[in-house]
Amino acid sequence: MGLFGSKTKSLVGLDIGSSSVKVCELQQIGKGATRRFRLQKLGSVPLPSDAIVDGDIMDGNAVASAIRQVLAEHKIKAKDMAISVSGQQVMVKKVTFPLMSPAELAESVRWEAESFFPAGQGLDSYALDYDLIEERAQDGNMDVVLVACRKDKLESYISCVAQAGCVPRVVDVDVFALQNAYEMNSMGAGRDEVVALVNLGATFTNLTMMVGGKSVFWRDMTWGSGRYVEKLMEDWGLGREAAELLKRGQAAEGRNPEEVQPSINAVSDAFADELSRTLDFFKSSFKVDRLDRVLLAGGGSQVHGLVDVLADRLRVSIDRFNPFQLVEMDGRTEDPEVVRELGSAAAVVVGLALRQVGDR
Repeated sequence: MGLFGSKTKSLVGLDIGSSSVKVCELQQIGKGATRRFRLQKLGSVPLPSDAIVDGDIMDGNAVASAIRQVLAEHKIKAKDMAISVSGQQVMVKKVTFPLMSPAELAESVRWEAESFFPAGQGLDSYALDYDLIEERAQDGNMDVVLVACRKDKLESYISCVAQAGCVPRVVDVDVFALQNAYEMNSMGAGRDEVVALVNLGATFTNLTMMVGGKSVFWRDMTWGSGRYVEKLMEDWGLGREAAELLKRGQAAEGRNPEEVQPSINAVSDAFADELSRTLDFFKSSFKVDRLDRVLLAGGGSQVHGLVDVLADRLRVSIDRFNPFQLVEMDGRTEDPEVVRELGSAAAVVVGLALRQVGDR
């Protein structure tokens, strides 16, 4: 879903996260059922820890500088970008309306949106978009997804991209970018499954629930892998860089991963509690009695031991999502080591790189 768009054109995916800026460029080959993608460019540069706080840009110059740096390092000349937003100031909701005309739907969405916003806030403070998911003639209803983002948040992200000399042609939402990456890599497989797509970022966790191949539930949780870093710094007196390495199972500052694992597992247990509560809410709300598997994405998916903790607590198959599973690799255009290093952390930026101007 894009908050902006015009003519059809491939875009460069630009994921502005709390801890890094990632970029991805894909080449589309073929159309329709034979469509596939080849990786052209992929890269990431870190952001200062205080550049983005709780999803809000605090240092626009640092963010714009990081965007320029990652584009220059990977020799990306294209300026048209697909970016995304997430967090507490972004809301996604599925709504069922009676079947109606497009004009009637547009008016109904505005009325529905009034109850969507926090108390004291309204359409003047938010950018609103919507998309028709499904029309059900048998029961006379239609399902629509509504998306709203505070205008000041949206404008700050757009401003940084423009400051870097680029044009944000599409503004997406992280949960939808994650969904796009999954659908491209699944290619219809597992259509009868109930799958939880969990993107664990530095500050927020994005959750998308897929039932029978359709996305039916979206949630941003205020839980990020930065909690591991804070815990390790507090328990072991580590610097931030060392804590980042240790949470991924690498030795640093005279500490080995096994030594600090109890601290990591404590945070993983707390995350498992939070995720379990959200999954239980989904199951009860949508009357779904099972969960077949969880796919972990985002930088937090690389936390040492997290997969084992979640598998033990949730009693379901847990795997790291590979956003490049069905993406062709061309060693002449991209370093395989970069692909391996980013791995599942690139899920959102791959989903963004699939976007085209004019998409809904």
